[in-house]
Amino acid sequence: MNVDIYQVDAFTNDVFKGNPAGVCITTHALSERTMMSIAEEMAVSETAFLVLSDMSLRWFTPISEVTLCGHGTLAVAHVLKQRGQLKIGEHVDFNTASGTLTARIDEATIELDFPEPILNFDVIESDHLLNCLGLIQENVRSFGEFDSKTFIEVTSEETVQNLQPNFAALKQIKGRGVLVTARSNHEGVDFISRYFAPWVGVNEDPVTGSAHCALAVYWSEKLGKLQLNGFQASSRGGHITTKRSSNGRITLIGSAVTVIQGTMHIPVLSQ
Repeated sequence: MNVDIYQVDAFTNDVFKGNPAGVCITTHALSERTMMSIAEEMAVSETAFLVLSDMSLRWFTPISEVTLCGHGTLAVAHVLKQRGQLKIGEHVDFNTASGTLTARIDEATIELDFPEPILNFDVIESDHLLNCLGLIQENVRSFGEFDSKTFIEVTSEETVQNLQPNFAALKQIKGRGVLVTARSNHEGVDFISRYFAPWVGVNEDPVTGSAHCALAVYWSEKLGKLQLNGFQASSRGGHITTKRSSNGRITLIGSAVTVIQGTMHIPVLSQ
């Protein structure tokens, strides 16, 4: 069986920046085993699988399925635009494990409509987790969680940039993902962040769309702004504009570029 495959750098205008996503678009659904094998072969943080017959969208890391992926969704919408299946001004609805997600195609950007997560700061701060991240308690301003992931605000942009987590130690404790953020010192950028998820095979995610939904909620309340500009300070780096709506939805705005396009030759694997 042959399938069209793409690799797209999302939340950037430049190749080799942003977050690389695999994209596989088929008329009918592949088996879960096949999708898992393709994601492992692509070896990027997430590979997105779109089925055109029902517009169902799923995302897999090299070792597991995830329920929400911003950069993978952006990458799929970008490829549909590239293939001429979506035009400027049009939108598409994807059926996902996180409900219906909408992508709108603009001339230079794509807008994603995502659900607003619930942030909970009534949790016990984990000194062990902070130690694994290389943080001391004095540098922590807020400690909470969202969608089973940890949310940490620290005192400075430099603290975020200088983090050197012990990933082997992190994997020895229970976790799903850790988001660390601070207010930005740079003009035109409201906040910066980094996201770590060694538990699902991604030590550091370059640019995390789903995490920016939580960041949009947090920083909009803290800064009193509904539209914000975020920068994820990984080695690749990426920019995301966020808008918070009164209907419990978050808009993520970004660009993408295709790096690889081709055909993958795969055997038909059983379920």
